[in-house]
Amino acid sequence: MENFLSLNLEPTLIESIAKINFKTPTPIQAKAIPIALEGKDILGTAQTGTGKTAAFGIPLINFLLKTKKETALIMTPTRELASQVMQTMNSLVGRGNIRTALLIGGDSMQKQLKQMRRNPRLIVGTPGRINDHLKRKTLNLRNTAFLVLDEVDRMLDMGFTPQINQVLETVPRIHQTLLFSATLPGNILRLAEKYLNNPERISVGSTSMPIEKIKQEVLRVKQGDKYNQLIKEIYIRQGSILIFVKTRRNAEKMVKRLKYDDHDADAIHGNLRQNKRDRVIKAFRNNHFRILVGTDVASRGLDIPAIKHVINFDLPQVPEDFIHRIGRTARAGSAGSALSFVADEDRSKWNAIQRLIDPNFKSAERGSNSSKRRGRKSFDRRGRRGKKRFDKRDDNRNDNFKKKKNFKFKKKFKDNKSFKKKGKFSKRRRNFRD
Repeated sequence: MENFLSLNLEPTLIESIAKINFKTPTPIQAKAIPIALEGKDILGTAQTGTGKTAAFGIPLINFLLKTKKETALIMTPTRELASQVMQTMNSLVGRGNIRTALLIGGDSMQKQLKQMRRNPRLIVGTPGRINDHLKRKTLNLRNTAFLVLDEVDRMLDMGFTPQINQVLETVPRIHQTLLFSATLPGNILRLAEKYLNNPERISVGSTSMPIEKIKQEVLRVKQGDKYNQLIKEIYIRQGSILIFVKTRRNAEKMVKRLKYDDHDADAIHGNLRQNKRDRVIKAFRNNHFRILVGTDVASRGLDIPAIKHVINFDLPQVPEDFIHRIGRTARAGSAGSALSFVADEDRSKWNAIQRLIDPNFKSAERGSNSSKRRGRKSFDRRGRRGKKRFDKRDDNRNDNFKKKKNFKFKKKFKDNKSFKKKGKFSKRRRNFRD
């Protein structure tokens, strides 16, 4: 597959592809689209930022344009990703007469009910809100013939397994399923084995390796010096910046400090209402402010080509999230940079990230002289607090003392007549039961 024109697509879809300037397919698109157009199930893995949305979006829209009554459902882990996918889907629909609905948490239920009354044929949403509509019986999946599960590993990590199972058991037995995930742990393979029908396995690149066009930098810094170093980095870098922090409280505090230091910034995190999130992302995309501070909510689904730099002010709790974080830059073939602050407290997290990227990685600190000195110092300090603990003779004396003490205790316990009074014990037991 050299270009999209070589595919047997509907004329309306070809027109939409040309309008949004899709020319050369990415590797995941070149592999997935022809197989999906044949109606086969797909189990796919690919790096973030490689064009997975179009990889399942083009065959999905082509399917809806060719049919009349069948519907399609796309499930994503986060609201941001669902909104981003819906934008791409609407661009691909173009002049096609396909009604759509976006079902995500934090959004107005009345607005969504209004969309559902229009009998949409394409539904994009998060597992929790989709199940809410299933329980309300405002969503009917009996005509669903095309199902997409995007970033399944993240959905399972967020605890959406029951909701995913509920949807998969509700849709008709005969349907096409495309499942995409950054990794394929055992629970996803079991899910695919249970619900997918002889899926085609597609893998593009290493899912634990960042995109090559991302220039990665690491800065060793003390925890208390992180903010001052951040200000220096902001001054020497050009273009928009996405900063990742650990918590939503940290995000809000950092935005206040940045504004106090005359930097245009805003925050995005899980505590914001959906309309506020949408306004922040839209303003950032339109260059109304330069710096966006976010939690891991922004590590997936934030497709803004203008992001030039990603700064990990705090390292992620889960190593895999590091790949998704820095994948917010260097989108669609462009270049970008990623800077990670690593303090002494972050050493174990950073080593875990390095082992994910390179399984043969070994921490240099283990064999360093400084590490050995720290180890000897720690051991000597324990020895000074209690040298007798390391005396073999003292250990034997302590063992003999414990044995004598235990023997006397057992004998005293055995001769204690109060424990032979069953009535007293039974009464106490009855009171305890009551």
